[in-house]
Amino acid sequence: MEIVQIVGMGLVATILVVLLKEDKPEIALQISIVIGAIIFLLMIGKIISVVDVLKSLSQKASIDMIYMSAVLKIIGIAYIAEFGAQICRDAGSSSTASKIEFAAKIMILVLSIPILMAVLDLLIKILP
Repeated sequence: MEIVQIVGMGLVATILVVLLKEDKPEIALQISIVIGAIIFLLMIGKIISVVDVLKSLSQKASIDMIYMSAVLKIIGIAYIAEFGAQICRDAGSSSTASKIEFAAKIMILVLSIPILMAVLDLLIKILP
């Protein structure tokens, strides 16, 4: 029932942000960032568990860890970029949020090249 606690914290923080936004916008932004960081930190243990399971499965399936590492990095970039972009949007800077998302897409594209090359090599080997 951790989700109930997280949603509760989020709702309390949202109410505080709405109440403080007009009089003390800097405090409202800080509350928003802090609650986001707290929720992110609470999920670190869950993320590590998922990564461990994925590593174990990749070893059982004899998947090269280079590819699994790239996939995990891509997932991490996506989550971190989304988190940063949402903070920027909360602060009223949609243009910065868009630039963070753009940079994340480029980084994901760069990290995906070895995986794409491996798939193409496999296809070339399969085709006569």
